Amino acid sequence: MDPSSARELVLLVLLVKILAAAAIASILARFASFKQLVFTSEKTLRERLIFGLVLGLALLFGVTLRVIFRFSASDLSLEGAALAGVLGGYLSGMVAGGLAALPAMLLGQELLALPAMLLAGAAGGFARGLIPNKDDVWHFSPFIDLNLSRWFRQRFGHPRGDWQMFFFVLLILLEAGRIHLGRAFPGWVFYLWNPYPLIVVAICLTTVASVAIPVTIWKNVRNEMLIEEQRRLLVQARLDALTAQINPHFLFNTLNSISSLIRIDPETARQVIFRLSNILRRLLKKHENFTALSDELAFIDDYLAIEVIRFGEDKLKIIKEIEEQTLPLMVPSMLLQPIIENAIRHGLSPKVEGGTIRLRSARENGRLLLEVRDDGVGIGPGQLERAQGQGIGMRNVRERLRVLYGSEYTFQIETPAEGGTSIRIGVPLFSN
Repeated sequence: MDPSSARELVLLVLLVKILAAAAIASILARFASFKQLVFTSEKTLRERLIFGLVLGLALLFGVTLRVIFRFSASDLSLEGAALAGVLGGYLSGMVAGGLAALPAMLLGQELLALPAMLLAGAAGGFARGLIPNKDDVWHFSPFIDLNLSRWFRQRFGHPRGDWQMFFFVLLILLEAGRIHLGRAFPGWVFYLWNPYPLIVVAICLTTVASVAIPVTIWKNVRNEMLIEEQRRLLVQARLDALTAQINPHFLFNTLNSISSLIRIDPETARQVIFRLSNILRRLLKKHENFTALSDELAFIDDYLAIEVIRFGEDKLKIIKEIEEQTLPLMVPSMLLQPIIENAIRHGLSPKVEGGTIRLRSARENGRLLLEVRDDGVGIGPGQLERAQGQGIGMRNVRERLRVLYGSEYTFQIETPAEGGTSIRIGVPLFSN
């Protein structure tokens, strides 16, 4: 083969090698168990061993292809051993390097493969031990100019840049050492070689890229996971804030009722306080966003008992039509109380004779349907849109449904022909 063709062949092998490193990293990143391993900063002994085994098996497969089919681009043993070491420590690096060297020793009679790969894994572990902050490993870049500029920019006063440049140089030294070892002992260890100086530089830089590209791919996956976690925490914070608004709103109204009753009817006030203590006990024990419908109805029973005492049994009647099969289904906690409170305040309170509240639950079309209907004054023409966000409690109900279910919920306010107001909520079926 003429020199020009030989150089082109080596360059092709180097390109395929980089693509193989990227492909293997992308495939491994699809497995949740692997992501948990690679993104754990402080791994246990068992986790370090498993991490080394996982990477080692992938490397073993590539080396086997190289030994049997003479496909040089599939051999990522040195790069993989160093990568396992820098991400998992000495044990991970040496386990991965040892596994990668087995086909070369047993099938290819490359006697120096095992010590060379063990050294590469140990070198990666040594580099990890020098990292000031373990998360800094994710800043290692396959782009040389970024590593150099980062080193010059952060040389003084920041150790991260020093480590980046150290690891960059270490990988080049490992590859250069393998080349010298292979040339000194032909057939004892695998290496790529071409006497053209730029090709030698390309070989060393490909080793750096074959380590840095998996790091970059996994860093992007890690960033996506961190962003998703931040979104989850934000949603949780919003739910906590909304719940914190609902509870004081309800307590304020109840305490006003107690203050009105305590002078004119102490016994009734005592019953209200007893019911309120049941409600507070339930709230203090529960911090989940969801609760079983049966528990939500038990909470509503205590609340309605307070309201019946306030309004009188002849002015506030409660009718429940609850399907038995809906009781174990999960609903957002404190979902019904603001709706029922709204029905009492705006629907029944203006009526001198009071009225009735109907509470219904059913399974319809694979969804849980909840309905709160009153026979109060209803909603006048043109006021339906305004009623959608009426009051703190109602606004929070809609907002919590939107945060918890996205577009998978329905919330409808209607004025039936016979009068009053009907609020219907449809949510996906979830059981405990």
